[in-house]
Amino acid sequence: MNTAVEVRGLRKNYGEVEAVKGVGFEVAPGEVFGFLGPNGAGKTTTISMLCTLVTPTGGTAHVAGYDVVKQRDEVRRNIGLVFQDPTLDGYLTAEQNLRFHAELYGVPKEVLGDRMRQVLEMVGLWDRKDSKVMTFSGGMKRRLEIARGLLHSPRVLFLDEPTVGLDPQTRSAIWGYIDKLRHSEDITIFMTTHYMDEAEYCDRIAIIDHGEIVVIDSPEALKASVGKDRVQIQTGDDERAIGLLKERFGVDAAVREGQVTFAVASGEEFVPRLFAGLGVPIRSVSVSRPSLDDVFMSYTGSTIRDAESSGAGNQWMRARAMRGR
Repeated sequence: MNTAVEVRGLRKNYGEVEAVKGVGFEVAPGEVFGFLGPNGAGKTTTISMLCTLVTPTGGTAHVAGYDVVKQRDEVRRNIGLVFQDPTLDGYLTAEQNLRFHAELYGVPKEVLGDRMRQVLEMVGLWDRKDSKVMTFSGGMKRRLEIARGLLHSPRVLFLDEPTVGLDPQTRSAIWGYIDKLRHSEDITIFMTTHYMDEAEYCDRIAIIDHGEIVVIDSPEALKASVGKDRVQIQTGDDERAIGLLKERFGVDAAVREGQVTFAVASGEEFVPRLFAGLGVPIRSVSVSRPSLDDVFMSYTGSTIRDAESSGAGNQWMRARAMRGR
C-alpha cells in the first residue's frame, strides 16, 4: 500500500447539520496519525465512516486499499477498532471475550492460542485471562479492548478517544502499551483525542474543528509554526488590561480559561516591560513555550477547553439525537 488511509472530500450530514464538511487527508502505512479536536468537532463521525459504521453523505475513502462504501466487508476484515465507550461483556472472562471476537473474524483455531497469548502479554493481561471482565479496572478494560482489536492482525487500528475517563497515571500506562505495539506489530494507528499530551505521541496530527480539518503536520512542526510564547495574566480589570495591551504594546489579547491570554516573542523578556508599562495591577503571570493548545488557539481562535465549554461543537450531536440516528 502507498497509503493506509486515503480520504477525499468526505462529508456527513444529519439533516441540515453538517457534521463533517468535505475533509481530505492521507495516512501512510506504519504511521501513528491523530485527529485532535474538541468533543463534537467531527472526530468520531469521521472515524465511524472510515470503519463502515456510518455511510458518508459524499466524498470517498479507502482504508487498507478498500472503498469504505463499496467494499465494506474487506475494510472490516482489515481493521481493528477500539470504541470510545466500552463494549466488552463483563460476565465473560478476558479469554472468552477474545474467543468470541476470534469467531466473528474467522481467526484460524490452529493459530488462535498463540495469538491470544501474544496480544494479552503485550498489554500485560495474560495472568488475568481467566478473570471475569467485571472485576477489571477501567484501565485494564481498555487494555483488553486494545488486545481484542489486535487479535485478528488488522492492517489499521482505530482508537477512538482511547483513554477518555481514565486517570493520568493509567493514561500514561496505556500509551506505554500503544508505543510498544507500534514497534512489535506491522500496523498503522489512527486515533482521535482531545488531550494535548496524547497528540504528542503521533507522527502527524490533523486539527479538526466544526467538521473541518484546519491544519495537518507533525506536532513539532505545528508548534514551530506558532513561534511565540503564550503569556497569561490575572489582573484587577481584565477588560481594561486587554485595551491597554493593544494600545501600549500592539498586542491582541482575550480572556481564555479565565485569564487574559496573548502571544508574544520572547515572553520572559516581555514580562518586565509588562509590569512597568501596563498600568493595571497584575496579580499573577505565567509564560509558556508554544504547545499544541497554542497551535489550536492560533488556527481556530479558541482553546479546546473553551470550544468544549461553549457547546458550539455539539450542535450536530443534538440534531442527531433528536432524529434518533
